[in-house]
Amino acid sequence: MEHSSDAVAASKPDFEPQISSTVSVPTLSTDRHRTLVAIDPRTLERQCFLRCVELAHPDLPVTGCGSIAEWQARADLAGAAQVVLYNTGNREVAEPAVQAELTALVAAAGPSPVLVLGVSNDLREMITAFDCGAKGYLPASVGIDDIVEATRLTSSGGIFLPMASLGALREALANKPEPRSSVEDQLTERQLAVCNALRRGKSNKIIAYELNLCESTVKVHIRNIMKKLRATNRTEAAFKLNATYFDSEDARAN
Repeated sequence: MEHSSDAVAASKPDFEPQISSTVSVPTLSTDRHRTLVAIDPRTLERQCFLRCVELAHPDLPVTGCGSIAEWQARADLAGAAQVVLYNTGNREVAEPAVQAELTALVAAAGPSPVLVLGVSNDLREMITAFDCGAKGYLPASVGIDDIVEATRLTSSGGIFLPMASLGALREALANKPEPRSSVEDQLTERQLAVCNALRRGKSNKIIAYELNLCESTVKVHIRNIMKKLRATNRTEAAFKLNATYFDSEDARAN
């Protein structure tokens, strides 16, 4: 594990950890044996980050690599339960080279979730990261606690993004709102139950278990829901459900 001689004290972020309602918060035990692997070619930044995590969250195993190739060559990480944090540095996810690297990393990581630490809070950056297969996107303005929380959330099969990003998505959707009743009227009671689970970032396997359905049936329901929401993927469908259709229920519940 890498260490920096200039230890950086982990301070409380300027804002409380902001978690999208598309995911449910798991208990701390879900990631007890999962290692956070930070991939960042900038040695000083990487070592400082690792030291901050060690100081703030000593219960979370953390290590770092300078490149994807170095990560793949680490024998101690082969087959290990891990969450990979890919730092784009000063580059944008929209750049073709970054997209290619991220897509290759997601493929190599297999079942291990990949998080992206990007340069901005731009909604397009976030969408591009999810399209490449990432399970979470965090702008460089977040704190250590937010990154660790993202590690825990994605470890349980959910997705993560700061609330500021969800707010930007809601604003974009507000330009052409879909009438609430027009969608609800087209959904069956079972599909609404699937919608409620989908918007919380639950996997098909978990949805099938909770609703006592076959996983193949869940896939059919989600495909039909995406079509009715005019969503191109399940991530977009979850965002639309949270931003438009379930917003008032959540407000009443709180």
